[in-house]
Amino acid sequence: MNDWHIETKCIQEGWKPGNGEPRVLPIVQSTTFKYDSAETLGDLFDLKIGGDFYTRLSNPTTNAVEAKIAALEGGVGALLTSAGQAASLVSVLNIAHAGDHIISASAIYGGTFNLFHKTMKEMGIDVTFLEPGASDAELEAAFRPNTKLVFGETLSNPSLNVLDIEQYARIAHAHQVPLIVDNTFPTPINCRPFEFGADIVIHSTSKYLDGHATALGGVIVDSGRFDWEAAADKYPGLTTPDETYHGIIYTKQFGTAAYITKCRTHLMRDLGVTPSPQNAFLLSQGIDTLHLRMERHCSNALKVAQYLAENPLVSWVSYPGLPGDKSYELAKKYMPHGTCGVISFGVKGGRDAACRFMNNLKLASIAIHVADLRTCVLHPASTTHRQMNDAQLAEAGVTPDLIRFSVGIEHPDDIIADIQQALDTL
Repeated sequence: MNDWHIETKCIQEGWKPGNGEPRVLPIVQSTTFKYDSAETLGDLFDLKIGGDFYTRLSNPTTNAVEAKIAALEGGVGALLTSAGQAASLVSVLNIAHAGDHIISASAIYGGTFNLFHKTMKEMGIDVTFLEPGASDAELEAAFRPNTKLVFGETLSNPSLNVLDIEQYARIAHAHQVPLIVDNTFPTPINCRPFEFGADIVIHSTSKYLDGHATALGGVIVDSGRFDWEAAADKYPGLTTPDETYHGIIYTKQFGTAAYITKCRTHLMRDLGVTPSPQNAFLLSQGIDTLHLRMERHCSNALKVAQYLAENPLVSWVSYPGLPGDKSYELAKKYMPHGTCGVISFGVKGGRDAACRFMNNLKLASIAIHVADLRTCVLHPASTTHRQMNDAQLAEAGVTPDLIRFSVGIEHPDDIIADIQQALDTL
């Protein structure tokens, strides 16, 4: 069925047991798979037929979770990776190479910024960063003849800027390049990027999709809607023969799934950023309750944000669900049912006061993580974004006093009481 509500898809998509098979997705903890003929195995290696032959490329457990996430996002296919950073890397390297250029919003996770600004630059891929709220003219001016993609986060970590997806998609498509968006914070429960023109979606599945902070992972989802052949000269890796597979042309052999198939058969083959079947299983267990958790995360976060906005010891609050927030109107458009459980705010007294506040929390824990069911807190400028200089931090919307507060699914009164007692110590 394709008319199920997304809540039903969280539970029913992916693993489809047959008669007498396990009702719950099994863990196929095997690196290899047996075949009765060399000819069949050869056809698998040549991509003439589908099937599992080595877990680096595919595995029944992983395949089921990929199918579930593709269904949630509305894509033609998905590829799980070992971490969110691997998903970011592979999604770009699949279509951009040495000598190419990409455009990215500057308000992104610090690790992604470093990946683009440092590692990909060393690979010969140049990047132009655009500040939040860039105008059409500023976006247009960033394009070069060798620009291969545009990248952004639907809801930025930790500055909580909502990306104007339609604006970015419209201008990217006018230049015949795809828009890749990271949808980690809102998840497909709260934001549907493909419906607004995005072409590729990625996630750090370690966050809300897993929800329990038990399994690292990432995923790439292909909408199947970008016309690679219309821009064939820009994307020869997809539209010309791949000699490592006896000259197949991905767009000819795999049609709308050309991009995601190349991610798997080329880059996963060569980079090996493969998730374990155990982690894929844990991810599937988390997604089963994603719709329930996101509803609670959002309701709790809105109550906490309203409390913080009225507290005299708090200097500012950023939460797109609050009227008057910088991203409130965009959030109503792209995330009408809620954003996520993450709030950014500052306390009076600046950076030193922020650290004292965090040290005095009792329920919320200081953790290099975000977006799971337990409330946690972090100071990005000195941790996840510490590799960025002051100018780069400003471009990303990360002020020295910014506290990233990830509201869990505990009772909201207990979370607020914990914040209050920590503020009282300042």
